[in-house]
Amino acid sequence: MENNGEKNVKPAAKGRETSEFLMAIVRTLSTSADFEQREKEKARIEKTFTQSDKKLVELVSENYQDLTQITQDFSTISKSVNDAREKIKKIKDDLSSCKTLLHCKRDELRRLWIEGVEQKTMVAMLEQIEQIKEVPTKLDNLLLKKHYLHGTELVVNAVAKLENQLAGVEALRDLKAELITRKEQLHEVLIEELNKQIYIKAQTPNFSSLPGKKTGSLSKQDTLKRKGGNGVPPPERMEFGKEVKEDLNSNPEDDPTHFIAILVESLYMLRKIPEAAEGLKIRIQPELSAIIARTSQYILESTSNQMDASNQSQYLLDLLENIFYQFRFVANMHKVVLRNLHRIIVSGVPVRQECLYDMTDVWSKIQAVVELLLREYLDVENTSASRQRAPTSFDEPSTDINSFFAKKRPAKPKKMALFRFDASIHAISTNSYVDDSRAFDTGDLFSSSLLAEMGLEKNQMVCKPSVYNITAIFKPLEAFIREIEDAIACQDGTSSLQAFVTDFVQNIFLGHVHYTVSTSIGSATKVDEEDESFDALRHVVDHKTQKELGVNRPLLTSTVTVDKNLQELRELMQDLPDYADQFLNMICNTLKEYRDTCHSAYREIVQYDSDERRVISAMWAKDEDISRFLRSLPSWRSLQVSQGQELASEDVCSEEEIKALNSKEAQILISNLTSSDGLIQQEIITDVTQMRTIANVHESLEWFSNRMKDFSNGLSARSTATAAESAASEYPPVSEKTLGSLRNLVKDFQDLAEICLLLLHLEVRVHCFYFLLPVAKQSNYAGPIDDLDPDSNVLKLNKDLTSMEEVLQQSLQPKKFKYIFESLGFLVASILMNSIQYMKKINENGIKKMCRNLFAIQQNLTNITMSRESDLDHARQYYELLYINPDDVITMIAEKGSQYTFQEYTELVKLHHRSHPALSPSQLEQRMQKLKDVFFKTPNGECDS
Repeated sequence: MENNGEKNVKPAAKGRETSEFLMAIVRTLSTSADFEQREKEKARIEKTFTQSDKKLVELVSENYQDLTQITQDFSTISKSVNDAREKIKKIKDDLSSCKTLLHCKRDELRRLWIEGVEQKTMVAMLEQIEQIKEVPTKLDNLLLKKHYLHGTELVVNAVAKLENQLAGVEALRDLKAELITRKEQLHEVLIEELNKQIYIKAQTPNFSSLPGKKTGSLSKQDTLKRKGGNGVPPPERMEFGKEVKEDLNSNPEDDPTHFIAILVESLYMLRKIPEAAEGLKIRIQPELSAIIARTSQYILESTSNQMDASNQSQYLLDLLENIFYQFRFVANMHKVVLRNLHRIIVSGVPVRQECLYDMTDVWSKIQAVVELLLREYLDVENTSASRQRAPTSFDEPSTDINSFFAKKRPAKPKKMALFRFDASIHAISTNSYVDDSRAFDTGDLFSSSLLAEMGLEKNQMVCKPSVYNITAIFKPLEAFIREIEDAIACQDGTSSLQAFVTDFVQNIFLGHVHYTVSTSIGSATKVDEEDESFDALRHVVDHKTQKELGVNRPLLTSTVTVDKNLQELRELMQDLPDYADQFLNMICNTLKEYRDTCHSAYREIVQYDSDERRVISAMWAKDEDISRFLRSLPSWRSLQVSQGQELASEDVCSEEEIKALNSKEAQILISNLTSSDGLIQQEIITDVTQMRTIANVHESLEWFSNRMKDFSNGLSARSTATAAESAASEYPPVSEKTLGSLRNLVKDFQDLAEICLLLLHLEVRVHCFYFLLPVAKQSNYAGPIDDLDPDSNVLKLNKDLTSMEEVLQQSLQPKKFKYIFESLGFLVASILMNSIQYMKKINENGIKKMCRNLFAIQQNLTNITMSRESDLDHARQYYELLYINPDDVITMIAEKGSQYTFQEYTELVKLHHRSHPALSPSQLEQRMQKLKDVFFKTPNGECDS
């Protein structure tokens, strides 16, 4: 405003300055007294005027065109202003005339205006009527394309117009009734569409393991999880602040979340929110049951030609995984619905809170339906009536294996059954037929009420109900339960479904498993009712089973049965990791019972009379000193190498060391089993089949203990296991106490297996003593007739060794068979050479007979061991020294050195003197002194002595 004022002031100021300038000139000229001064001032003024005039001419010349144009424009504007003044004056005159005329016709104008308003109203009403008549057709088109928001708005507005503006139009009465009816029915359509979006759209089959289906479920599920579950964005990430709008140019079902918002908004426009919430709440359980029925039918149709009776639980797993997949979708869709309902409530719409539902109601219904399904497939109704109690824990103190060899009460006399029919082809085929006929007959196994409640038919079960179905579904079931508990934030930390599963496993499944395992093992280890003897150590598996197990020697059927049951328990530890301790307790209890069974059967074999006296080999096998010595021999250590243990370099022995150890073993046996007046009576195992049984027990228990050792080594204690170890382990962590008990039991089986092998090793040697001691003590070697046959006891020994070879070769591995018969020739040679002290006399016929004995045994042992028993040559050469005079023998020692011990030479000289009564005792003493002098002077003699 100040700038504008300055612009207005400047011209006036400039005019004043010019006037003041002229007045100053006039004043100067009038007041000046000097003529020259006036002339000078005049000249100056004229000069200035001349310059100004010149400048003005120049400016006019320069701006002539502009001045001309301005002049012309001014003339034009002035003319236009004058014309406008004339027109305005004329208009004022005309308006004044119109005013006068209108004032004269006021009533007629009012009438015409009213008629115009009426005409406009009638035209608008006709347009509304025309629009109302088109509403049904437009509504049908919108509903057909599922544009429910526009359809709802259309019918609501139409009914509102019919009830207000068009209420008096009688011609629209039928149309009004129709639209009101359709409006009332529309909310049912919307609720049905909501249910369809929640439940029907959830049917996205994911049958990864069904025949003919591609396995791509993992990547698909991962993608869905990133989206928030089953292709629906997480409701927490949805933006509900924006106005719900509907695009008529797109398919509303492409975006399920937005489509549900449209449906809820439409229900709000119909003022049917409470009815919709109640309808959705009522339909939850029936719709969930319908999902189960549809999915079951789909699986049955997909696998109708490939149904595998041996793998039925996999179909149940497929069923549950797909049901869980769809139930997650249903839960997410309910979240979307509830968020939209709460959005409307927050916007200020009065809705009673009790009319709504929440996610707790949804998850409760899901748990109820899943529980009903599990009750059917887990056969809860049939198994709960016959519940078995599982052992709660296993707490066995450290045991001493020798305690199992203590004396027991005498057993009753046994009767051997000649044969049985339970393994015949007819019996096996009959049992197989019965099992096959029951494989999938589920007609009478299900509760009709429960099936009807779930919407299932008897022929819609995907597998046979069984408590063992829990093994295939436990892990995904537990994962789903954790999702539920996280979703509803259980106050007590346990959902109803989790409580059901826990109760089922603890009170039904564990007891059933324990009963089944106990029954199976009990039938395999039962006492025969006819002969009251243990079947556990009598029957072995067939060759087909041996091949399947990867073994080349027979195993006890009872051991394989126990191992099979324990393998099932180990698999249960993996399938139900939360109950690994309970299954490990069952394993320990089963091992303890089978260990006791094996020890009882072992005791029955090694006792030979009612006083429970043990055979010699059994007593020695449990003797700590003898057992420790036998385990220190190279032959035993070589067996450990064959079992995968490395033999240390310091344990490798030379031939001289091996011979010395064999000699020590022979000396220990000879010192314990030979005496001047006694023979072995009944302290041996006379039934060779018992030897085979012991060999089978050894092979079976060694195989079994190795498998159990591998299992125990794969376990880790819960108190010491790290997270990395637990993740890498095949089995879950278990109780340290139970794990220690398991390892002790495995050690017991290993010890019993080793004792059986030591027993066989010793029993064969005791048999040699049993038959060879009478050879020297009871036979006559000074007879006049040259008997061409070996001694009868030697023939019996050969027959006995051959029988043992036949049964042990079939029952023992080659290295163990070699261990049994290895160095037996050295022992036989030592026995016969040591027996020379019991001979009263001998002649050439007797020498020949003893050599025949040695040769017969050598031939037999060579056939058994497939190697020449040079120790028997050594013994035969010893007896052949009796052909030579003792003096010549002493001379030979002096010339060639000693080949035998001093004691052996002494007994040789003594027998020579007993065989020649004519020789005096003084001659014997002289020869003994000479022998002593010569023997201890030779290097070999010093060594041998």
